Amino acid sequence: MIRSFRSKSLKRFAATGDVSKLPVRKADRIRRILLLLDTAVAPAKMDIAGFRFHALKGEEKGRFAVWASENYRITFGWSGEDAIDVGLEDYH
Repeated sequence: MIRSFRSKSLKRFAATGDVSKLPVRKADRIRRILLLLDTAVAPAKMDIAGFRFHALKGEEKGRFAVWASENYRITFGWSGEDAIDVGLEDYH
């Protein structure tokens, strides 16, 4: 289950489907990622072909990312069986 978001626009999109503030065009892909993240019980469950799942390093160690669109990634932390601090970040 997703417990918290880093991004207000991503939280709004997850709750209402409002894409107006999302910086990416592939809303369907973002929706699929969020639905899978909401049902995952461990970070490794997001290691799905095409998602480019990876653990982050450095200051972000302990967080994970999957490819969303162009330069954007959905990043998240993990606590128990829940995703936390889910964000949509530009990697470049």
